[in-house]
Parts: sequence; C-alpha cells; structure tokens
Amino acid sequence: MQRLELDEAMETAALERAARARAPLTLSEDELVSRVRQGDGTAFEAIMRRHNRLLFRTARGILKHDTDAEEVVQETYLKAYAYLDGFARNSRLSTWLVKIAVNESLSRLRRRMPVTNLESLSDEMMVDPERQAHPAPRVPENPESAAARNEIRRLLELAIDDLPQAQRAVFMLRAIEEFSVEDTSDCLGIPKDTVKTRFHRAKRHLRRALSETLGSALADTFPFAGRRCDRIVAGVLGRLGLESRGLSPPERP
Repeated sequence: MQRLELDEAMETAALERAARARAPLTLSEDELVSRVRQGDGTAFEAIMRRHNRLLFRTARGILKHDTDAEEVVQETYLKAYAYLDGFARNSRLSTWLVKIAVNESLSRLRRRMPVTNLESLSDEMMVDPERQAHPAPRVPENPESAAARNEIRRLLELAIDDLPQAQRAVFMLRAIEEFSVEDTSDCLGIPKDTVKTRFHRAKRHLRRALSETLGSALADTFPFAGRRCDRIVAGVLGRLGLESRGLSPPERP
C-alpha cells in the first residue's frame, strides 16, 4: 500500500514538473518578458521557441546562408537578453527581435563585402532596436505528390535566393511571415511605399521564374526543423549558463 502511494506521489510530482515546464509556452509576451527579467531561464527558452523560425527566415532572407542565419539568430537572442531592460512595452517583442536580427545580418554583410555591393540595401535599413503566417489546409499526399511539392519548394527557394537583397528581405517578411506593410516598414526601417515597391518587384521576378508554382509552395519554404530549433536554443542557453527545460514549440495558428 505504501509502495503504491509512493508511486502515485512520484507520478503526480512528475506531472506537476512537466506542467510547470510547459506553462511558459502559454504566457503572453509581457508575462514572459517579466519572468525573464526576474531570471527565469524557462521563460527565455519559451521566447526563443516562439520566435526562432521568424528570426531564422529573416536572417536567411538577407544572408542566403543557413549557417550564417543560425549564428545571427543566436546573436540576436544574446543581445536581446543583455538589453531586455531597454525593450519598450509599447512595441511588439517580435518586431524588436526582428530589428536586432536585421541589424546583425546587415553588419555581417558589411564585414564580408565592399560597401558598394550593399547599395540596394542602403543605410536606412540599419535601424535602432530601441525605437504571422496562415498556411493552407493540408491533405494527405501520395509519394509522387510529396516529391513534386518538394521539388517546387526547392525551385522556389532558389528563386528567392536569386532576388536582389533588398527585395528578398521584404519578401521574406511580407509573403512568408505575412507581416503587414506597416510592420515590415518598422522592422526594416524603410518607408511603407518602399516596402510595397520592393514586394511588387519581388513577386514579379518570382512569377517570371516560377509561373503558377508560387502560391502553393510559399508555406513550406525554408522549413525550420525541430533539430535546428533545438540547436539554436541549446547554443544560446549554453552561452548564457541557463538550463534547458526541453520545451516543445507552440502550435502555429
């Protein structure tokens, strides 16, 4: 009898620990930020799980390189953690993080190529950090359909990589992450009319390259696999000396 009660107590304690570990995933941005400011590493892990794909896609849209984009995402979180007290509550956390990622990505470009090659980006995209998508319903696919879809996605990713850098950054936010014109303008530090122009030109370029395949493949471009997500989270937490709670990423709406 005592053994049974002990087993039940241990099981209850394990369930309670698991519930506490999952809890941060359901908190609002303000609640998470408040908990991180109090030294809660689990809350910061939840922030990373929630924003990893957005920041990876943003960085990759500028750098065209997976490894560089992962490094930018890690540096973004490290800077955000260090300067979290400067985050203004009247702005969205996602927008603030994207601004940091954009600045870090552009800084890397400036270090590895002549300034003359960056004219299309312009200095107006370097913004001050202080100042989502709805995929179509999926149906079960047979192997042939899945292979065709993967090929379309591959061709689309190649076409996106072929976009001019300034257009690519806008396209990643507007088309793939479905940011509004206003949010994209705010993140990149460029006028709203410039966002509209670059987005229009990017779509025109892709239509010429891919014709009718564009719409069906957008939702799956540059997938952010769980392994990559875990690697970035582990890297940042390790550099901060925090312990991972093994949170699972939240479901996309």
